[in-house]
Amino acid sequence: MHSAQPRPSTFRHSASGPLKGRIRVPGDKSISHRAIMFSALAVGESRITGLLEGEDVLATAAAMRAMGATVERTGEGCWTVYGVGVGGLMEPSSALDMGNSGTSTRLLMGLVSSHRISATFIGDASLSKRPMGRVIDPLSLMGAEFAASPGGTLPLMVRGLVPAIPIQYLLPVASAQVKSAVLLAGLNAPGMTEVIEPIPTRDHSERMLKGFGADLAVEIANDGVRHIRLMGEAELKPQSIEVPGDPSSAAFPIVAALITPGSKVTVTHVGMNPTRNGIYKMLEAMGANLSYSNEREVGGEPVADITAQHSFLHGIEVPPDVAPSMIDEFPVFFVAASVAKGRTTTSGLDELRVKESDRLALMAAGLQAIGAQVTETEDGLLIDGSGGEPLEGGVAIKSALDHRIAMSFAVAAQHCYKGVTVDDVTPIATSFPIFESMLAMLKGEDLLSSSANGSTNP
Repeated sequence: MHSAQPRPSTFRHSASGPLKGRIRVPGDKSISHRAIMFSALAVGESRITGLLEGEDVLATAAAMRAMGATVERTGEGCWTVYGVGVGGLMEPSSALDMGNSGTSTRLLMGLVSSHRISATFIGDASLSKRPMGRVIDPLSLMGAEFAASPGGTLPLMVRGLVPAIPIQYLLPVASAQVKSAVLLAGLNAPGMTEVIEPIPTRDHSERMLKGFGADLAVEIANDGVRHIRLMGEAELKPQSIEVPGDPSSAAFPIVAALITPGSKVTVTHVGMNPTRNGIYKMLEAMGANLSYSNEREVGGEPVADITAQHSFLHGIEVPPDVAPSMIDEFPVFFVAASVAKGRTTTSGLDELRVKESDRLALMAAGLQAIGAQVTETEDGLLIDGSGGEPLEGGVAIKSALDHRIAMSFAVAAQHCYKGVTVDDVTPIATSFPIFESMLAMLKGEDLLSSSANGSTNP
């Protein structure tokens, strides 16, 4: 997965002026994972276009191959999957290396749990620190057996049960990964599996499972609680899937444009799922000049082109209930807040401490190092912005093998007096392989076009 040799990189504001251009970011990571997994559980041939070809998704593809599916790349972002059917997964002959992908690990643990197979999951140093207990707990109720490292971490072995036990499970934390793991286990369990979701999280699994023909229903109670019910022993039908651009990836060039004077950037084909667009709502609340065009639906997912122009932002208080809809985007949101006028307050972000890194601690330390006024709390950050003035920069930032930390400080550097060095940019390949070339292109420093999978062409 990641190179053993770190690759530091120094990012500077553009000597040639503002960021300008029209780009397309790589395919949505969450949808890409699920497209491969669900295609592998269908009987027959599914075709996927726009797939994110980052390291995390490639880890999912390798795991599904190891369990019997045929997963083939046919072109840039174009893949064909010949599925084995629900219940048809084979026991892998060796450990499944998940690299840095928490999504792959947790969802595949769910899949394995209702098959008569055992699988061992391993990962890199970062993934091996991330807690898996939140997934182990419900899957154990369904009959799976686990042997995990101390603290419920990787390396970890799962032994599935057939027939698995369908359960009704109230999510103790807002986590689409936990929800999806339970639903995936429920696919091969007799009877109904129900997940109760007090706080809505991204709903790609529900949308895509229904698209593949699963008997799945979502009921929203009067109090807003979502009840997701899935009938097991499902038969999934092969599909053609077009993956929209990742809204998390799109947030980086959009924030870069918002904070860099004179900039105007359009990002095309961005997924606008309402469970994922919190970042854009919060940026608009701060005064961001964002416009949306070519709004349409692709494969059951809303999609639009987003144009961002340099804006004078002001601080806001982010409601805690918005967190699930922008949980992955907070690092770059903190960058926007650091150059806004006034204070931005965030809370309810405990989840950020157990991502690829402790993102609250790293963003607080990094932003302070480049000159921002930041106070770290137990579950959030308080940021007193610069009022539009550039930050100082001129330091080296520890990314802790976290792709979103690395990209966030590359964006921050666009509005710093001095360059910002990220200690290792190799993890960026997990989600946004063309990030550096895209940023250079927007700055007019490199006009090399990239591939259609995250092309710099719309």
